[in-house]
Amino acid sequence: MFPRPLTPLAAPNGAEPLGRALRRAPLGRARAGLGGPPLLLPSMLMFAVIVASSGLLLMIERGILAEMKPLPLHPPGREGAAWRGKAPKPGGLSLSAGDADLQVRQDVRNRTLRAVCGQAGMPRDPWDLPLGQRRTLLRHILVSDRYRFLYCYVPKVACSNWKRVLKVLAGVLDSVDVRLKMDHRSDLVFLADLRPEEIRYRLQHYFKFLFVRDPLERLLSAYRNKFGEIREYQQRYGAEIVRRYRAGAGPSPAGDDVTFPEFLRYLVDEDPERMNEHWMPVYHLCQPCAVHYDFVGSYERLEADANQVLEWVRAPPHVQFPARQAWYRPASPESLHYHLCSAPRALLHDVLPKYILDFSLFAYPLPNVTKEACQQ
Repeated sequence: MFPRPLTPLAAPNGAEPLGRALRRAPLGRARAGLGGPPLLLPSMLMFAVIVASSGLLLMIERGILAEMKPLPLHPPGREGAAWRGKAPKPGGLSLSAGDADLQVRQDVRNRTLRAVCGQAGMPRDPWDLPLGQRRTLLRHILVSDRYRFLYCYVPKVACSNWKRVLKVLAGVLDSVDVRLKMDHRSDLVFLADLRPEEIRYRLQHYFKFLFVRDPLERLLSAYRNKFGEIREYQQRYGAEIVRRYRAGAGPSPAGDDVTFPEFLRYLVDEDPERMNEHWMPVYHLCQPCAVHYDFVGSYERLEADANQVLEWVRAPPHVQFPARQAWYRPASPESLHYHLCSAPRALLHDVLPKYILDFSLFAYPLPNVTKEACQQ
């Protein structure tokens, strides 16, 4: 379903309203590699948030889309799974006539991306990016030469299952249902592994997609998994977070009891471009202005979107996206609401600007943690 109209955070006593703070919050410094103005103009930011969150706009879009005729699912002349024609281009993908919600969501995202990415100084391709940003991007794009697609993986958005699918398509695994511990590097090809001319060719000719998730729900998922289950993250990040933000912490904390507000405080002090990939904003991981993705799927309708992508790339019929296991309990909107309402509002006020491009570009509403909402 579609996001509700935007309901802003209430500011704590004595603080300025969140909307005003977001308008003045720096969302990125001008990079030497770009030679242009700051990454996003304040007025453009507010426009993007409105586009992403307005229920009225979505109703308008429904009317527009009702007049649109579906385009062919595949370009003419495509034969077999490992076809040798050109990849489908943006706007050349057909959805079922009854899936109006997905059509509207994709259209809103595409229009918002075009509006924001069309601003002066925004990158047009990966070589417009500073070296560090380009390295991060190329290390997160997986390549299937046989099926001619590129997938930008986003941690905590089903990327392990997508990597499993890629290994099946490459013939490395027999089934997507094999329950082996995922090796996130072996038997996978990344754009970073290729020469510049090979990268350019694939970016121009291959089908490109990524999957996104509510930004704060993704953060909660990373927090629960990394600090609740993974010893390496507890020792590397958790212990440092406790030392920094917990009064009276000893010199060698275990790092296995980091609270969600402590995690948020840590994110406030981090440069988004240098964050760990599990909580780095999707904008910095996948650079949707530098790479023109043909499809942006949603975690909220993961299996349907994923199997639609597999149909578009002509994967064999027996390759279906893995179903969610019965034992898996993802971070839910209800658990997110509980954690956000338990955190200081001033802290959320400082965290949101780090992820505002993910909210706006991918049509997710800002959280409603007013006193009234949190009492429900």
